Amino acid sequence: MNLEIINLFKKHYNNQCSSQELDRVMELFATGNYQKEWDHILIEESQKVIRENLQANMADKEVSKLHDRIIQSIGIHQTKTVKLYKSKSSWGRIAVAASILLLASFGYYFYNVKHSGDNQNQIAFQNDIAPGKNGATLTLANGKKILINDAHAGNIAIQSGVKISKTADGQIIYEITDNDLREISYNTLTTTRGEQTQLRLPDGTLVFLNAESSLKYPTSFGKSNKRQVSLTGEGYFEVAKDKSHPFIVKTKDQSVEVLGTHFNIDSYTQGLGFKTTLLEGAVKIIPRIGKPKILKPNQQAITSSIGIEIKEIDAEYEVAWKDGFFMFNNESLENIMDKLSRWYNVKVVYEDQSLKTRSFIGTINKFENISKVLNMLEKTNVATFSINKEVLTISRKNQN
Repeated sequence: MNLEIINLFKKHYNNQCSSQELDRVMELFATGNYQKEWDHILIEESQKVIRENLQANMADKEVSKLHDRIIQSIGIHQTKTVKLYKSKSSWGRIAVAASILLLASFGYYFYNVKHSGDNQNQIAFQNDIAPGKNGATLTLANGKKILINDAHAGNIAIQSGVKISKTADGQIIYEITDNDLREISYNTLTTTRGEQTQLRLPDGTLVFLNAESSLKYPTSFGKSNKRQVSLTGEGYFEVAKDKSHPFIVKTKDQSVEVLGTHFNIDSYTQGLGFKTTLLEGAVKIIPRIGKPKILKPNQQAITSSIGIEIKEIDAEYEVAWKDGFFMFNNESLENIMDKLSRWYNVKVVYEDQSLKTRSFIGTINKFENISKVLNMLEKTNVATFSINKEVLTISRKNQN
């Protein structure tokens, strides 16, 4: 084995590479000739995990942290689906940790954009597309529309005892100026493809609205025994606690009821059902058909025409979009492209339909131009990408 290569790979694993060293790592990965050197790093790290686990009886949450560290250090690669089962035994946790390390097989890699500098080896795209941005359209009760991007920071509207303002970073805030409101009026906040926004409701609840989504809500919850809003698309909610006034989010096929908690709802209609993911607290899922179910933290409910399916997940992957990243955990190329198409406002065309099912792990900075994202995906040697105006075409990589 090449000691120089091992030392370079170790620096890459520990996120210590310079921009030039990262370029060199990518060149070495692309050759496929240094499997033994990379395996040496993984075996060395797995042995550390086992030793630490035996000494400290590693908790499941520590294994999760290790998983995140590995994902962030290797960037994104193509992967086969691997199921990791929780175990109460010490050796069960060792097996899980080892499985996580083995998941990072040499295969297809490209580094996380958080660590990359200017790369002279980037594939050139003739038609680049800028990322989405913070922005939305606010529709008042009287039908007036306000483009949030065009509005200056400060007060943007006053209606029926409610003041609406915009912060310097674009967040919309509602404040009650008259507690004796006689009527309830409704506003709607809408994002198009390539937009996202934040909203603070009059009760203090914080809402992050993803691209191609909308939220309809009352300008005040004061006269009602519940706080109810309607969502299309995707939204992340940090609900202000109020035991006497449950907070309800209605979508097409379900209602989500909470008292005060953090959760994400993905109601994009892709035929797979609506996804509700809980980060903390508890929520009740009330489907249009079937019995209600209660979610616990790090659980996800998928609501469809046949009922509710609940599974254990790492919730961080579902809410990374609000923090400026796309995170993928054995996610299909089709799902990845659905997210990218909404954010970059492109139409995706597959020349080879079988590519849709190829799965990937990794993290992408969503505020990079699309060319940066596509360059990273191309380094997996799975597919090639071309852009013509606002059409993104995906083809199988020629392996010759």
